[in-house]
Amino acid sequence: MTSAHATADAHHDEHEGHHESPTALGFWIYLMSDCLIFGTLFATYAVLGRAYAGGPAPQDLFELDFALIETALLLFSSVTFGVGMLKMDKGDKAGLMKWLVIAGLFAIGFLAMELYEFHHFIEIGAGPDRSAFLSAYFTLVGTHGLHVTFGTIWLIILLVQLSRKNLSEAMRRRVATLSMFWHFLDLVWIGVFSLVYLTGVVL
Repeated sequence: MTSAHATADAHHDEHEGHHESPTALGFWIYLMSDCLIFGTLFATYAVLGRAYAGGPAPQDLFELDFALIETALLLFSSVTFGVGMLKMDKGDKAGLMKWLVIAGLFAIGFLAMELYEFHHFIEIGAGPDRSAFLSAYFTLVGTHGLHVTFGTIWLIILLVQLSRKNLSEAMRRRVATLSMFWHFLDLVWIGVFSLVYLTGVVL
């Protein structure tokens, strides 16, 4: 790429950032709406979490070690994303992309474990239609899983853009926006782990 093309690309990114990228305020409003959704799902699970309808209870289904590995994968994903942000602050695009790839791999590992757990429960007759408890469980955990899936797709698209563009101000805003979403999902999962898995197995 010539210097003229690089300059033009940077100007295009800058122009694009002003008109297409979500503002920090707009994205915070979106996150607040997501907080309301998850707050409703947490409240629903808290109410229905003991309605087993003669079916399996959390102690019969959940394995705390398995859930701890899932949690570790998501935490490592968040940490590695944070390292990528540090690389971005130093202008190291290659370092940023490397750590974002690692963060994405941890997220994919988390999703694979969650899908395995869902498949296993349905296979043994503990699907979402078995009891109110399981309906609430699949809805809460599944909604979080869908968010992680969308975040991973977003990450892949961002990596493709980073491979083709300079680390402009517009690109930095896109990475920072995804970073907010990524860490938000990590915080939501801590709540899921505590309410669903830890409370379900211990109490």
